[in-house]
Amino acid sequence: MNSPSDERHLLAEADRRALAYVDGIATRPVFPPSSAIEALQAFDEPLPATGYPCEQVLQRLDDIGSPATVASNGPRYFGFVIGATLPAAAAAERLVLAWDQCASSFDNSPVADTLERIAGRWALELLGLPQESAVGFGTSATACTLACLSAARRSLLARQGWDFDGDGLAGAPAVRVVVSASCHITVKKALRILGFGTNHLIVAPTDAEGRVDPAQLPALDASTILCLQAGEVNTGEFDPFAELIPRAKAAGSWVHVDGAFGLWARASSSASLAAGVELADSWTTDGHKWLNTPYDGAMAICRDADALASAMNSDAAYASASKDAQKNLSLEFSRRARGVPIWAALASLGREGLRRMIDTHIRQARHLGARLQQAGYQVLNRVVLNQVLVRADTDAQTQAIRQAAQESGQVWFGPTVWQGRPAFRLSVSSWRTSDADIEALIELLVELKEQTPA
Repeated sequence: MNSPSDERHLLAEADRRALAYVDGIATRPVFPPSSAIEALQAFDEPLPATGYPCEQVLQRLDDIGSPATVASNGPRYFGFVIGATLPAAAAAERLVLAWDQCASSFDNSPVADTLERIAGRWALELLGLPQESAVGFGTSATACTLACLSAARRSLLARQGWDFDGDGLAGAPAVRVVVSASCHITVKKALRILGFGTNHLIVAPTDAEGRVDPAQLPALDASTILCLQAGEVNTGEFDPFAELIPRAKAAGSWVHVDGAFGLWARASSSASLAAGVELADSWTTDGHKWLNTPYDGAMAICRDADALASAMNSDAAYASASKDAQKNLSLEFSRRARGVPIWAALASLGREGLRRMIDTHIRQARHLGARLQQAGYQVLNRVVLNQVLVRADTDAQTQAIRQAAQESGQVWFGPTVWQGRPAFRLSVSSWRTSDADIEALIELLVELKEQTPA
């Protein structure tokens, strides 16, 4: 058994190593070299019989593991919408770990319950969503989409007199689901897990920018869930909520919006991009994307607070709580206080700080798109948000440039497919990314295009 002094020494050593990692994040290869990846084989050993000393465990983790990390916490990672963790959020995460709270209810953690309620209220205010909405802090946008769509189906069935909790789905009235043709895979995953069946999803055609086309919207009724999105994953575009949602509401449908990263535009000077999104019934968004918080901090938001609380309720005789306790708003019963880093990020940024951060990323993305177009690249989207969708002269050149950029270690971004052909997607979302980092990316891509045959 380790003594309290041993524990303090170990935690101090972990902090020292963590700070050293962060201090070097700007100069670390954005994707690890092959030698660092090969060195990971040292971890592949039989389970120790007696265990290593704690300091040795930490040393091995850092010496072998740290060189093999992707520097997504740095300034030149453009692969996905993954924001580097803000200092206040990172510090809060460390303190929350020391608290070691089971943040399921007020009885288990008064401080977690209080801070998560405030974080939820602030998020609703910043996103311009109905203040009466319930906010459940879940592990991911996928998990939060599961929660929201569960509440949606249960509510639609209840309106038809069906007791979903007691009778399940056997013999239940059919619930239809309409999704965008560019629907994100996590929404499809949630629907598949919930048993809707991908072959039974009704697809709404989209326009050239990946937005649902109102003229081709499938028929809706009171047994329909309509899934829209704020921030198409390739183009960053928004479905025309102000036109689509009133039509869905008039038909009695439930509207869910996947806003994993794009919903944060509502807190920026470009809020009009998502005009009308507040009319929906439920929304999901993720902190680790554009809010720049640690992973494991997404939000399930539901206008009808009772609908989410009833669908997710997990009260027991030995562990009852208020209907808006986090264990009754999310999938998890035992859970960490994942909303506290979100509270810390919002408290440190404030309304104006968050607006400036998102505005900066949108400005940088637009500048990036314009410069690449001048250099002869095809920029395939309008660059309304933080996504820049790019193609070179040929498919082969596009793929070769992307691979060379990845291998350079200077930046990292990944491949995608747009309208049946290869492309690559540049996402700008880190608080660490400066204008100089954007210029370095442009310089590298211009150089690679000149060097790579079409």
